[in-house]
Amino acid sequence: MPPRTATDHQAGPGPRADDLLAWYDRHRRVLPWRALAGEVPDPYRVWLSEVMLQQTTIAAVRPYFERFLTRFPDVFALAEAPEEAVMAAWAGLGYYSRARNLHACAKAVAAAGGRFPDTAEGLRKLPGIGTYTAGAIAAIAFDRPEAAVDGNVERVLSRAYAVDAPLPGSRPEIRRLTQALVPAERPGDFAQALMDLGATICTPKRPACALCPWMSPCRARALGTQETFPRKIKVAKGALRRGAVFVAIRSGDEAVLLRTREPEGLLGNMAEPPGSAWEPDYDVAGALLDAPLDARWKRLPGLVRHGFTHFPLELTVFAARVALSTPAPAGMRFTPRAALDEEPLPGLMRKVLAHAFDPKPEQEKKPRGRPKKEPPPMPLLAAMEAPVSMPDPEPRPRIRAVPKPQPKPAPTPPPDADDFPDDEPEAPPAAPRRRGTARRR
Repeated sequence: MPPRTATDHQAGPGPRADDLLAWYDRHRRVLPWRALAGEVPDPYRVWLSEVMLQQTTIAAVRPYFERFLTRFPDVFALAEAPEEAVMAAWAGLGYYSRARNLHACAKAVAAAGGRFPDTAEGLRKLPGIGTYTAGAIAAIAFDRPEAAVDGNVERVLSRAYAVDAPLPGSRPEIRRLTQALVPAERPGDFAQALMDLGATICTPKRPACALCPWMSPCRARALGTQETFPRKIKVAKGALRRGAVFVAIRSGDEAVLLRTREPEGLLGNMAEPPGSAWEPDYDVAGALLDAPLDARWKRLPGLVRHGFTHFPLELTVFAARVALSTPAPAGMRFTPRAALDEEPLPGLMRKVLAHAFDPKPEQEKKPRGRPKKEPPPMPLLAAMEAPVSMPDPEPRPRIRAVPKPQPKPAPTPPPDADDFPDDEPEAPPAAPRRRGTARRR
């Protein structure tokens, strides 16, 4: 039986744009990139926020957006900045191809006089702007009647119409449904209202259907299957990859050895401490063969774990102190610790450096009973200078003396009921013992 689509559920009225806009006027979120009611949106801020919000939460984007605007207040400032400065300002947001495309797009817009195209078709011609981003900018910044379908909107529409076809195959149908709902007036507010509805009411888990302006026409709510939408095909995540990373700290100025990754591929053009390749069968026992220079490398306790879209990663961190006169290997550089924030370090490598300067052992299951106090982990600089000491030998277990057998006392009659205290609970009756079995002590 083929999966149902929205056209199979047209009995009764569907969602109405004016109901959603009335809800939005009362409950719209205040966001740093969003124009207030009655204000004209700034296309630069709308574009910047939409690119940052791809695959990233509002909570994570908010501080980056404000810092980015302070550093690059308009499209000309962004276009004129060196790529290294843009990547450094983006570091930590992830999906770094977005930053490279953002820079390329800024150059294209600046070359056109600083004006963004005001149609979705024109916006799609710019670097890094796809169908969703073009629709969102056209609707929000230029009030064009365009559909802007992100993950929140897919969830809202798939529930409203009970679209059984799984993602990503159902995306054209969901986009068609969204476009049909876009009003001629206030299309930008409608786009933002749909996003707010999905983010605050029609959430993935436990949606607040009683507060939803589309509660009555929602097909999934009528079926009681809200949380099963949107349907998705499970995609198996890649195998765990492992690797080693080497943090060399130069004595005297506390500079850290870094290199820049290749421009193509994962984390392209980002900074990192040198390390090995990431492979499922990486053997950490031979990790020192991948060390960038000769030093007294120490393997730090614990692992640095990170999840990419297609695979999880575990890195073993090695650290070493090197002399102030140590030259950086070809293609690498020493960056003073105080200047690390200016390097385009991705979130993964920031975790590596944090672990190197304050290593933490592996988390183990807590044993039952009172936990045994352990000393806090020693910071990297102190750990590499501390003398190595051997643990104290374990004390020998005491040999318990075997007591001599005592004569068995004569049995005594059971006490009367009055001999038991009144405030103690009554003991449950003992189960009858089988003949020939001994009572446990």
